[in-house]
This record gives sequence, structure tokens and C-alpha cells, in this order.
Amino acid sequence: MIPKPSLPDLSPPSLGASALARRVRLASEPEDQPVSRPRLWRLLGELECLAEPVRRQFRSLEVAQSANPSIVLILPGFATHPGRMRYMARQIERAGHKTKRWGLGWNWGASEDSLASLEQRLDEVCERYERNVVLLGWSLGGLYARELAKRKPDCVDKVITMGSPFSGSLRANNVWRAYQFVTGHRVDQAPIDVDLGTKPPVETVALWSPNDGAIHPRSAAGYPEERDRAIALRCTHMGFSYSTEAIGAVLRELERV
Repeated sequence: MIPKPSLPDLSPPSLGASALARRVRLASEPEDQPVSRPRLWRLLGELECLAEPVRRQFRSLEVAQSANPSIVLILPGFATHPGRMRYMARQIERAGHKTKRWGLGWNWGASEDSLASLEQRLDEVCERYERNVVLLGWSLGGLYARELAKRKPDCVDKVITMGSPFSGSLRANNVWRAYQFVTGHRVDQAPIDVDLGTKPPVETVALWSPNDGAIHPRSAAGYPEERDRAIALRCTHMGFSYSTEAIGAVLRELERV
């Protein structure tokens, strides 16, 4: 029996004056060269997520029963909690799949401790259900999913990323300054040994959107050698976690496992 992983402390630390000043410098540092990002009006469009809880009350979403039920480990985006993906998880379970949380609470950035705990979590889920798992990662959660599949390919059937910036510059997004302030490290110098552009040795599908206000579409779509397939949606970045389009795309991919 594999012991249940101990959870690393992923909460934002209490900052002293010097640490706070350093994070402010990281968040405001100049760029060496210009990088393409979604336009500001795209970022403002992300605010439509505020109306989602109301709209959801009037939405009727038909979900077909799966002929190929899977175990799905869900990894949330940066600065979000698994609860943010609860609506999508419920629809996946309505189709007959089993969803599992990543077990680390809020996602406050990349670290070797959290990736090691995820390896244990994946082992635990695979052992419990005696089968491989589909990794479904939103934004930063998708980067975790790709690296986890590289470390534990024998436990993974498939990787599905949603708006995850695995290709090109890690500054090709509108949240890199916020990331550096929260984590205390540069977005392209995370304290973890990874090669984001290398494709995992399992089927890897990238969901991306030209309407993404946070992540540059090319970063989330990648190039052919970096993933097996890229599927264009029309949702916002936040919409990856709840839009009917994103839910439908995920369910179709689960049928293809």
C-alpha cells in the first residue's frame, strides 16, 4: 500500500519587508525583448466569468453516457482551487467517468515539492482503481500534467491541456508579472527541472482559444512536435473551466482514450 502523500505547504507565505520588496521588483522588472500577448480587451473579456454562476442556472447541458469510462485527475490553474473546476468535474461524472482532485489545494505556482506530491497522488489513484489515468490540466495545471506524464508515463493514458502555455516564451501571457509576485521566482526560472516543449510519451491534446485573454494562443496550441493534436475552441481563458464548448471537447477526448 502506497502511503497517502503529505501535502506541501502551498499557501502564500507571510512576507517581510525585504521579501515583499523583492517580489515587487520581480513583478515590475523590464523585459529583455518584446513578447506577443493577448490584447488588453481580450483580458478584460475574462470578466465575463463573473456572470457565469447566474447564467449556469438557466443552462441545460445534455451529456451522453460514455461507452469508455475513464479515471480523470483534474489539475487546476494558477491561483485557483479545485473548486473552480467543480462544474466541469460534475459534467464529466454525469457522463460516467470518475474524477479525482489533485489533492494539493490552491495552485500557487510551480515547485518540486508539489510535483513530487503529484507523483504520489497519481500512484495512489492508479493503485486504487487498478488502471491508468487521464490527466486534465487547466493553464498551469496543464504544465503539471505534461511533466507528470513524462515522469510516470506507465500510469497515464492521456494528457489534455486547456489554455496551458507549454510552447514558446513563458512571458507570452498577461499574468506573468502576477505569477512572479506571488511565487517569488521568475516565470522562466521556476525551481523545478522541466522541459515544457518536449511532448510527453503518451497521447497529448492541447485545447486552445483565440479568445483567450490570459495566454497567447500559440503558446497554448504549440507545434506538431510538442503535442499530438491541437483543438481550437472559442472560449475565454476562464471559460476553459466551465464553457459548454470546453466540456464537450473534453468529453469527446475522453471517448478517444
